[in-house]
Amino acid sequence: MTSPLLAAATVLRRRSRWQTAALCVVLLCAAYLGRRHWPVLESGADQLAGADQGWLLAGAAAAVATWACAALAQQGSVAERLPGGRLLAAQFAASAANHVLPAGLGAGAVNLRFLMRCGLSAGRSASALAVKAAAGALARAALIAVLAASCPGVLRLPHVSAPTVAAVLAGLLAAAVLPAVLLRGPLRARCGRAVCSVLADIRAVHTRPHRAAALWGGSLAFAAAHALVVIAVAQAVGLPLSPARVALLYLAASSAAALLPTPGGIGSLDAALAFALTTAGAPGASAASAVLGYRLLTVWAPLLPGLLVLGFLIRRRAV
Repeated sequence: MTSPLLAAATVLRRRSRWQTAALCVVLLCAAYLGRRHWPVLESGADQLAGADQGWLLAGAAAAVATWACAALAQQGSVAERLPGGRLLAAQFAASAANHVLPAGLGAGAVNLRFLMRCGLSAGRSASALAVKAAAGALARAALIAVLAASCPGVLRLPHVSAPTVAAVLAGLLAAAVLPAVLLRGPLRARCGRAVCSVLADIRAVHTRPHRAAALWGGSLAFAAAHALVVIAVAQAVGLPLSPARVALLYLAASSAAALLPTPGGIGSLDAALAFALTTAGAPGASAASAVLGYRLLTVWAPLLPGLLVLGFLIRRRAV
């Protein structure tokens, strides 16, 4: 193994150890909080059992729509036409894999293998995933901005002094500039070619209006569909918050939970969403019931079928 590859493998192993340690800490904290607030969780589960079935069915339909939205965004990230049926099945399988491995590694690995099976090179497949992830982050930020403007006072940003802002900006600038300064020789050239490849793929996608519409429309619809799941469950359990406020709280909580490398945000998203709902005025039992219902529809119910579909796709060499 050449020295650059050996160094990269060493970095990946260290990163994996840190992610595993962080995952264990988060899950232990979640277990502690669950044990401490078990009466609230039990009351929330009882409330969910008696929830409005019509709203729960609407939430289940929104959960199914998230896979179609993910497939649309993935198609929009490449210029080539992807096989529709296998693309949708891959997104369903990727969502299940994402709840097993930390920090989105499961979904990324499934989609990477799927794109490569469709004839794209490893570099172009990785570029497509990067384009999709960037579009998803921007779409989520846009939705948060629109909902925050329509629900003033829900999100309260902490006061940050000017020196702190300057230090953060300096750190971001250093993080962007230092890699280009420290990289030498072939590694710098390789990184430059990778960046040029991503930019070329972005230009190729946006020269085709239907691909750009699929990318951005699918990304917006994916975030909105997840928010609709939470809204439907909140209505089912009688959460005393408006749908717009629930959607804003979910998007903000899920964005914050994405900073922790837990599988599918398990533990981190649950705590962040429950905290956000109770802070906004929801009763603790109702908030816990809404979180449990969201997890039931998006994680636990489709988990086993998704893993079975993943196994089928692997056997058929579709991923």
